[in-house]
Amino acid sequence: MKVLLLVGLGALFFAYYWDDNFDPASLQGARVLLTGASVGVGEELAYHYARLGSHLVLTAHTEALLQKVVGNCRKLGAPKVFYIAADMASPEMPERVVQFALDKLGGLDYLVMNHLGAAPAGTRGRSAQATRWLMQVNFLSYVQLTSLALPSLTDSKGSLVVVSSLLGRVPTSFSSPYSAAKFALDSFFGSLRRELDVQDVNVAITMCVLGLQDRASAAEGVRGVTRAKAAPGPKAALAVIRGSATRASGVFYPWRFHLLCLLRGWMPQPRAWFIRQELNITTPAAA
Repeated sequence: MKVLLLVGLGALFFAYYWDDNFDPASLQGARVLLTGASVGVGEELAYHYARLGSHLVLTAHTEALLQKVVGNCRKLGAPKVFYIAADMASPEMPERVVQFALDKLGGLDYLVMNHLGAAPAGTRGRSAQATRWLMQVNFLSYVQLTSLALPSLTDSKGSLVVVSSLLGRVPTSFSSPYSAAKFALDSFFGSLRRELDVQDVNVAITMCVLGLQDRASAAEGVRGVTRAKAAPGPKAALAVIRGSATRASGVFYPWRFHLLCLLRGWMPQPRAWFIRQELNITTPAAA
């Protein structure tokens, strides 16, 4: 009976992830504002959009890295690509970024929010100052960008794409401030989706639950604390693009994260066991 149940669940997940009706041509000419575009999944998102013929405004903290990505996007065929360096820890930057994108592209079809402020795992990341900084970068700036871009997205019947983390669905050890910001994202955009629905506003919201991202800042932040492997950037980025282009409410990469999220609340003991397997519990948290 257990075997049949597992086979059945596997078949359902396979059908869910295989039949997504993704049409690459739908992104040709799409106007995309992408944050966190200089490294990791964000960089790969930029390259995928460029190959698909989208018009791009890219933003990230480091201008030199952005310039490299912009050059690569042009080589890959992006018809228009612009960039603006921005530190999302500054409350003034989201407005500047959105206005820049509207001026350059004349409107938006996709707002893809992928930027990330990482804090060291362990107790040294729990201070009020570190938490306040993380909340500005990883949550409040997302709210600001959304409120500023929403009028244009409403006109275009566009999409909000929020790149988040498993830690926004399932809490784990040594990540309390970071997890708090990610849970805030999940709650805010979940509520916003309901508000837009009852107001008949045709703007899709796609929440993307990804694993550890394969970039240096993310890996350094959890060094010695987790055994989890980083998600391959190109594959994770393609999953985000496919899900958002089909206006899916959620994207999970790797797919097993969907199962883990379903276990939350149903089977707390197995969930705790899964989480402990990802932790290097022989290493004490940094003081």
